[in-house]
Amino acid sequence: MTIATVALFGVIVSVWVLAISLTYPVRARADLVAQADAASRRLATTIDKVRFTGSIPPWDGVQIMQIVDASGRVLAATEGSAGRQALTDARPTGGDSRVMDRVCHSGGCMVVVGTSNPTSVYGPVVAYAATHEPFLLRSPFLPVILSASAAALVALLGWGAWYGTGRVLAPVERIRSELEHFSAQDLSRRIDVPDTKDEVAELATTVNGTLARLENAVERHRSFVSDASHELRTPIAGLLVRLESGLHDLDEKEWRAAIRDAQRLSDIVHDLLLMARLDAGTPMEQQRIDLGQLVEEEISQRPSRLPMTIDVEPGVHVRGSRLRLGRLLTNLLSNADRYGDSRVWISVRGHADEAVVEVRDDGPGIPEEMRDRVFERFTRLEHSRSRDTGGSGLGLPIARDIARVHGGTLEAGGDSGGRLILRLPRD
Repeated sequence: MTIATVALFGVIVSVWVLAISLTYPVRARADLVAQADAASRRLATTIDKVRFTGSIPPWDGVQIMQIVDASGRVLAATEGSAGRQALTDARPTGGDSRVMDRVCHSGGCMVVVGTSNPTSVYGPVVAYAATHEPFLLRSPFLPVILSASAAALVALLGWGAWYGTGRVLAPVERIRSELEHFSAQDLSRRIDVPDTKDEVAELATTVNGTLARLENAVERHRSFVSDASHELRTPIAGLLVRLESGLHDLDEKEWRAAIRDAQRLSDIVHDLLLMARLDAGTPMEQQRIDLGQLVEEEISQRPSRLPMTIDVEPGVHVRGSRLRLGRLLTNLLSNADRYGDSRVWISVRGHADEAVVEVRDDGPGIPEEMRDRVFERFTRLEHSRSRDTGGSGLGLPIARDIARVHGGTLEAGGDSGGRLILRLPRD
């Protein structure tokens, strides 16, 4: 940043110095000539009728004026120049009434402008007016002074860029150094957010948000591994016990128990695989699906313990994976069938730009304080802890993950009985 600033402003200031060095002398001399010319013309006009008995008074800021005849004799002059020789030997020629000259001596240089008047009270004369050139105009110091000033300005800009950029990046460096000390073992730390309300503060806030999401993901992963190990331990232990007791000693009841354990183990593994794919964001093939028709197909294909009442609004379409949406509906139907007492109700309807599926049962329902927790992995209600009636605790979490992948939501509600509401974007 400092190099870029110095280079850019160095070029700009160099062009500025060059432009001033070239244009200032021309412009300044033009102004001096204009000032002397105006005084000379005024003096030439005045002596048409006026003869000066003393010195000529200064006019328009011009302090040196003379009236000179054809022989070069000074007839009248301003105070300080009377009695001296003519300012210049230049005379108007070729029918031109005006002459301009630059005269230099030990005291400096002057711009002299003369205007002729052949009918003045003095006879044929030339009225001269002179203006002194300023010191910078007649010396070589102007480019030196401008160059030195430009160098000082560029140096100041360079220091300002270095200091200012350092001050701006100091919080960024502090954030970087703090991030170096983070590890997967402790993600609870956060970056200090400076009270500057600028982009650096927004960066620190974003970093903290990212760390919070990372911490949540790591905690979910740890919890997932722990819960998965716990859930898999029970059916595996049951299988090992039965196998160790000898296959020939197993009666039909134990065989059925072993098969149930194996089936439950297989279901958990399949659920874990599906959740891993959902977490990884595995691409899915999408198509336009008639949601009511899909619900009817899933109900007809799965055995159920309770009768199911269907209320389907035709023409409700969504876009997504038919396989995964089928799994979502199967999980909702299985949950209602498992916990309902006598009947399950399913409705499909369109509401504005949403497709809404509602699954209700007349079971014990979901307490209000548990309506968010039931969607956490391996979470089961107290009345569903037994292996005979309780699932693995992955059905509803998988259903919500599938809904989110499709841009929808899944939530629990209802004051009596279980009630799950699925909302998907309508196609």
